[in-house]
Amino acid sequence: MRRFAFVEPASVGAATEILAGKGASALPLAGGIDLLGELKDGIARPETLVNLKTIRELDFVRFDSDGTLRLGALATLTAVAESERVRREFPAVAQAAWSVGSPEIRNVGTVGGNLCQRPRCWYYRSPLHACLKKGGDVCFTTLGNSRYHAILGGGPSFIVHPSDLAPALIACDARVIVAGPAGRKDIPLEKFYVLPRVRLDRETILKAGEIVTEVVVPPAASTSSGTKSLFVKFREKDSFDFALASVAAALRMNGAVCQAARLVLGGVAPVPWRSEEAEKTVTGRTIDVPTAAQAARAALKDASPLPHNGYKVPLATALVQRALLDLSGRGREPGPA
Repeated sequence: MRRFAFVEPASVGAATEILAGKGASALPLAGGIDLLGELKDGIARPETLVNLKTIRELDFVRFDSDGTLRLGALATLTAVAESERVRREFPAVAQAAWSVGSPEIRNVGTVGGNLCQRPRCWYYRSPLHACLKKGGDVCFTTLGNSRYHAILGGGPSFIVHPSDLAPALIACDARVIVAGPAGRKDIPLEKFYVLPRVRLDRETILKAGEIVTEVVVPPAASTSSGTKSLFVKFREKDSFDFALASVAAALRMNGAVCQAARLVLGGVAPVPWRSEEAEKTVTGRTIDVPTAAQAARAALKDASPLPHNGYKVPLATALVQRALLDLSGRGREPGPA
């Protein structure tokens, strides 16, 4: 690990000014869960770390009078997962936060850090592989072990985005607030992420000097407004692990009929993968076993597995069906013989 300067700004404006002034040689530090690993592995070699934890105004979980949920970038995952009102009004968000890592990780990891973390691909993390994400000329996934990599949206890099919180927040139609030298931006979280074919060096649209300050979840996605939400995740280790596949779904039901739906997959693509095809399949219909199965097939119809990750297709298919049936109240129905 190289030596670096450690700066503690007193405000968001000061932080963005420092980051913008130093460009690629400076990195923001929130919980540090992901960044510390990159520093140890020699992937990140900043000259300056800008400690955002000194900006206490970014640490909050609160509701507006109209039911809008606001999550500060420095709010810990534990604070989100253990908020009784978040658990009641936006179950998918609380469930996703709770699924991350271990209690020790959730106590330190932040909302902003979870959304902006870098890929966990073992070739990207390896100091021995100069892959595309690190400025090399090859994605080693195409030559080596692709067990944990993308089945949707891949190419030229086949990383998967590791955030659990992002699919749940996108399913709830969240927006992200970004501060930077040019001022404040209010962006749909779905548009915050970019595929490798669009931007190879990073996974988000953030520019030099920009940081996430807040996530805003609209009241229309809340339980009180008639929306049901759920996050389900499959991982190798039950104790703590990244998702092999996950699904976040939010349904607005009128009796047994689905009026509106948002469905987002995690662990299967370089970005949180929203499936409008699956959403259209269930909208205006009663969600029974055949309908859920049809929606799941629609969500995975464009899957293009690599040599070692074909298992993700039936896995993600099953998770989509489970999420839809559980939310519709038909989760215990037997499937076709």
